[in-house]
Amino acid sequence: MVAAHLQEKNGVYYVVINYKTATGQRKTKWQSTKLPVKGNKKRAEAMMNEIRKEFQPPADSKGPASPDMLFADYLLKWLEIAKGTVQLTTYSSYKNLSEGEIIPYFRKLQIKLCELKACHIQEFYMMELKRVKPNTVIHYHAIIHRALKYAVKTDLLDANPADKVDRPKKNTFVASFYDKDEMNALFEAVKGSKIEVPVMLTAFYGLRRSEVVGLKWDAINFEENTLEIRHTVCTVKVDGKRVLLKSDTTKTKSSKRTLPLIPMFRERLLALKAEQEENRKLCGRCYNKEFEGYICVDAMGNLILPNSLSDAFKNTLVNHNLRVIRFHDLRHSCASLLLANGVPMKQIQEWLGHSDFATTANIYSHLDFSSKVTSAEAMMSGLGIASN
Repeated sequence: MVAAHLQEKNGVYYVVINYKTATGQRKTKWQSTKLPVKGNKKRAEAMMNEIRKEFQPPADSKGPASPDMLFADYLLKWLEIAKGTVQLTTYSSYKNLSEGEIIPYFRKLQIKLCELKACHIQEFYMMELKRVKPNTVIHYHAIIHRALKYAVKTDLLDANPADKVDRPKKNTFVASFYDKDEMNALFEAVKGSKIEVPVMLTAFYGLRRSEVVGLKWDAINFEENTLEIRHTVCTVKVDGKRVLLKSDTTKTKSSKRTLPLIPMFRERLLALKAEQEENRKLCGRCYNKEFEGYICVDAMGNLILPNSLSDAFKNTLVNHNLRVIRFHDLRHSCASLLLANGVPMKQIQEWLGHSDFATTANIYSHLDFSSKVTSAEAMMSGLGIASN
């Protein structure tokens, strides 16, 4: 018996499906209708009835995998296997993309693992390309290909049908960024707020959000005037719950880097350290000791969580009539300002902590106009053309 009801969350209708597993365990599954609450109740109810009618409880994934099981059920089983072989952030991405689109699509088709062909996968990609960008479909392909590769490895399949599928061409990413005047206006807007320090550090050093939230006081050397990026904090969604992931490892080996602590930030961080020590004394037992040692905490010692930082950043831009960009675009703004001031691309790669030069060049080469001017001048000199 499958039951369903509507639930409001963040101003949007969600369908909450209630069902029993093969073992009799009662479970729920949330699915967004993507419909705003206001004026959409009848449409949401119609969607709920359609979702409930088509919903099929997932099969028990505890039994052994076999070629005759549904491909959708095999993916569920493979996700459990992959959980112990990849980082939690990667597993979270695999699981959310699989359960969000891949598994529901193939469950409707009722295709067994042994029956899956390249044409079935290609048709899924073609349908999704009408709805999402090519990069998202490329992520779907990575999951499907890896899952089927494991099926070949464990003798469930003789060949990987995903090998015969054409991936879409990756869509070109063009970063948004602030110029010097916009950056200074932003610094003025965040002055005195709880996000002042994370915003300024991110914009100046080009940090990732996980890097700035993960900054600890022991990473700051006030004697040597250095700042070390070596700890990260991010949130991942696992089994429907948000999990805070604190790690002493960075995204890549190159991401772990030591940067110079300039006088302006040295003074601001010393003042912030003193503020936090005073808050700790004033709040006493009410002060949150869990995040002691972190730089980006509020007056009660609570860590400024990644999503909260992004939300507060967006609200600040709107409230101060500044052009709305993503928090991550501060990293791009940093790179664009470095390029505009003649810093070589290789040095920008090291400053941002990219693992290879190609990553930096692919993202920011369209901004590197100064190198094109140099090339033009070299050609004019070589051909004996006057500069005026």
